[in-house]
Parts: sequence; C-alpha cells; structure tokens
Amino acid sequence: MRPAKPTSPARKTTRRAAAQPAHRPAGLLQKDLHQSVPFASLHAEAFLNLLRTADYLQRKLRLTLKPYGITDTQYNVLRILRGAGAHPLPCSESGERLISQVPDITRLLDRMERGGLIRRERDDQDRRMVLSRITPSGLGKLKDLDGVLERCVEKMLEHLTRQELLQMTALLEDARHPEVRKKKRGAKSATS
Repeated sequence: MRPAKPTSPARKTTRRAAAQPAHRPAGLLQKDLHQSVPFASLHAEAFLNLLRTADYLQRKLRLTLKPYGITDTQYNVLRILRGAGAHPLPCSESGERLISQVPDITRLLDRMERGGLIRRERDDQDRRMVLSRITPSGLGKLKDLDGVLERCVEKMLEHLTRQELLQMTALLEDARHPEVRKKKRGAKSATS
C-alpha cells in the first residue's frame, strides 16, 4: 500500500480525499513508520494497522515461547490436538484449525513428532490417512505453558477495557466474515 500523493485544494473532491479527510491528524501508525504523507485511504490505514498490530503481538508471543523451545504454531497444534481429546486428527484437519495457516503442515508435524510432542499413526479403516495425537510429553509442555501464555496475552491487552475487547473482537470477526455482518445488518433493518 503506497502513501497517498499530496493533493491540491482543487482535487479535494476525489474519492481518495473523501476516504481520508484532509483535517484528520496523522495517526500513530504513520508516526511509527516515519511516514510523512497520509495513507491512500482510511481502509489502507486500518488494514496496515491491523497487520502491524498482529505482527507486534505475535513477536511478543514468540519471545515468550522461545525459552520453551516451541513456536507459536507448534503451540497451536498442541492445543488443537489436546482439544480433540481421544480422537486423533487427520493432518489436513489440524492444518485447517490453525490460527495462522502454514504451507506445509506435514513438515511441521514431522518436526513435532521428532520432538516427541505428537504421535502419528495410520487410520485403521483408511490406511492412506495419517492421524495425529498429542503425547504425554506434549501434554506436559502445554501444562507448563498454559499459565505462561495466559499471563502473556492478558499483559499485552490489559490496558483495554472489557467493552473495548468485546468491540475489538466483534470488529475483527466482521472484517473476516463480511457475509455475517451483511446478514446482521439485514436483520436489524428488517426489524426497524
């Protein structure tokens, strides 16, 4: 996303100028990035803010996990497999449930199996399907990390109120699922 070109007073009626009013002060992202010109649009600024924030939070999470010798994606896989309980999951289903999709889930599971965190086995009914389950060692790793991660996440977001967290969650879900938001709006206008 490129920054907007400065506009002359005669061009203030353009779509870009309407999307980002000239009187709006520079946001923190513009300052964080040492950017002297405004963003091309409010959409671009919101999108880049989202990416920058996700990267910031993920870096903090990775630093918290590093001393434990596990990545955020591996932690996510362990939680998924623990949540599956006694039912092992196919490789593809583990991949679909990840917070951040990875291009090669098989390789990730290979590393985790070599580390003793998971065990893989062939399905009895369909020998082509490989199922994964968490090992006692993987459960122990999660037990060590659950409180650590809970405190880490709370610390990162403790400055936000409950209402702000609920609002942020709703907005992020709306951004990911525009079809649901459209249905909500349609239902509200039908009852009005």
